[in-house]
Amino acid sequence: MRTLKNVSIVTLTVIIIMILSGCSNYFNQGNLQKAGMLVETSIHDQPWNKKGYQGLLEIEEEFNVDVYFKEGVQTEQEIAKAVDELVNQGVNLIFGHSSTYGKYFKDISTAYPDVHFVYFNGGEFGEDLTSLNFNSHAMGFFGGMIAARMTETGNVGVVGAFEWQPEIEGFYEGAKYQNPEVEVHLNYVNSWNNNTDIALKKYEQMQSNNVDVFYPTGDTFSASIIKRASEDGLYAIGYVTDQSDIAEETVLTSTLQHVEKLYVLTAEKFNEGELRGGVLTFDFKDEVISLGKYNPDVPEEFKDKMNEAVEEYKETGLLPNEQESG
Repeated sequence: MRTLKNVSIVTLTVIIIMILSGCSNYFNQGNLQKAGMLVETSIHDQPWNKKGYQGLLEIEEEFNVDVYFKEGVQTEQEIAKAVDELVNQGVNLIFGHSSTYGKYFKDISTAYPDVHFVYFNGGEFGEDLTSLNFNSHAMGFFGGMIAARMTETGNVGVVGAFEWQPEIEGFYEGAKYQNPEVEVHLNYVNSWNNNTDIALKKYEQMQSNNVDVFYPTGDTFSASIIKRASEDGLYAIGYVTDQSDIAEETVLTSTLQHVEKLYVLTAEKFNEGELRGGVLTFDFKDEVISLGKYNPDVPEEFKDKMNEAVEEYKETGLLPNEQESG
């Protein structure tokens, strides 16, 4: 028995070392093992979520790792439960696909020191928490320029989700830069979800004020407003994804956010041990923001002007109004 006991102790020690070594393969900092994604609603219900899911699938393909997603994760309790389940499956890179997750991830991340948490468009960060932000002010600026050039009534409008959206201020500045006399109408639904009916009422109000170019800056309602603008023979600027396929004659261009590319870029940084907690901002120069294809109604000379302005912005980081004021 004594010999067996001694052997058992040695064997147990070896087993423990092997188990710990095996576990370290799952949680090896800077080495992507598995990736996960949390969404507030569904991966199918709006362009933003669809593109995030596409990014997750691209991570699966490029890094040959398992990926997981969980839908309908909104409350603190739901987030905590979902994170715990993902970690137990060996996930060490977790994306929260909205700004909502930042405040919850900041608290949760301390309990999972070998997991890196990522979310979008917020200011919360920590040692293992990174916020990915699009410089949407610039894309709004270029959208505003196009709207101001193409309006026939001198009235353009934004139906926004929230007043604080940077692309809305950018749109206003771009429209005024292109045509100081243009009237920019602004209205908000104050919600990301379940707001299509409200957004369409805002559209109708603006239409009654002779707005003939619309910029709907909300995933859940942008397509509906574009369809209505098409029925009414008006123009629109697409949002987040190329929405020209909804109504090619209506969409002048789209302000695109390639969130799927940002998923892969983030995974690459994490896999190489280069992802640090903080607030990171991405822009046209990073190829994660761009303008979509132009409507044939947009004059060729103005397309050239827009393309030149975008390229100069990539090189200098200055928008056209900033270049002139400088």
